[in-house]
Amino acid sequence: MEVQLTNRQQHILWATVRHYIATAEPVGSKALVEEYDLGVSSATIRNVMGVLEKSGLLYQPHASAGRVPSDSGYRIYVDQLITPSLRSRSVSQTDALASLLPQSGTEALGREVEMALQKRLQWEDWSLETLLQGAAQILATLSGCISLITMPQTTTALLRHLQLVQIEAGRIMLIVVTDSYETHSKLMDLSPIPEETKRDSEVIDRELQIVSNFLNTHLRGRSLLELGNLNWSELDQEFQRYGEFLKHSVAELTRRTHAPTATQIMVRGVSEVLRQPEFSQLQQVQTIIHLLEEEQDQLWRLIFEEPELEDVGKSKVTVRIGAENLLEPIRTCTLISSTYRRGSIPVGSVGVLGPTRLDYESAIAVVASAADYLSEAFSYFNPS
Repeated sequence: MEVQLTNRQQHILWATVRHYIATAEPVGSKALVEEYDLGVSSATIRNVMGVLEKSGLLYQPHASAGRVPSDSGYRIYVDQLITPSLRSRSVSQTDALASLLPQSGTEALGREVEMALQKRLQWEDWSLETLLQGAAQILATLSGCISLITMPQTTTALLRHLQLVQIEAGRIMLIVVTDSYETHSKLMDLSPIPEETKRDSEVIDRELQIVSNFLNTHLRGRSLLELGNLNWSELDQEFQRYGEFLKHSVAELTRRTHAPTATQIMVRGVSEVLRQPEFSQLQQVQTIIHLLEEEQDQLWRLIFEEPELEDVGKSKVTVRIGAENLLEPIRTCTLISSTYRRGSIPVGSVGVLGPTRLDYESAIAVVASAADYLSEAFSYFNPS
């Protein structure tokens, strides 16, 4: 969402969201004057809050009440106003705004999560299911939300053979045979390859065979997802141009050969989070519990998102706020999730579900740390 706010508007939106998260009460200008050193009068704050309301970032639940952040207001808060290190993104913040933000608190919380997991979970001695159950309980306790951890994918298509074949001028076919002898193919346009090379069909055939041999040598017995991690510098310079071309062109085929299937979701922390005022209506509570207990396959598809092939660094956190969630029972909630991996391959998800009025900094830090920890733990487990 692209909304350009002035420095003052950022300050007041940040303070409004923080105060509402802490109190669950509509926020008035007097409360912000008393609680935050914003350096402006109550009248100025009221005027700015009125502007933010017209922009759709705040709203008044009652005519005589203070303001409450909208889903759009929370989105601006998450994308622009919280500690940048929490998200894999670049955020421009003024020194004045940055001085308001708890720069070290979330890093400390991340370390607290890692220490709690390390202290209470010894994956060398535990079964995989016990490890995930324990991690889900710790995640729920530290976040104050419902924790959701999917059981890992138990099957991953492994490469048995790969071949690049020229079909006609400018077009090649990628043929993949998996360890279960399933065959997949994809037609690809050679438009990124220089025109002068296209004209010589025999040259193309020789190059495709060389690249096929290279890929088979490095990928046989491994997931095609690992194509994104290949060190193309090992291939002669004249063939390296195929690297980026193939990495992006086979993304669709990769998803087809590694189609994830829904697995059980470990759920913890339901009783605690349902005490929040946002869940005071019995019907809403019932629909959420029904989703968690009876419709996990729908929820699984929402929280298990495979990152792009080249996204193999630290865990990336996804934040869905309110109506951004596609499932009706949680369209008044926030879902924060990340994937955990076996090597470079995403095999499961870690997430928390709570009201939109939650401590986003802490929740994001907790989810990211838990995902990183489980990824590390999975290096000790052999694939089934």
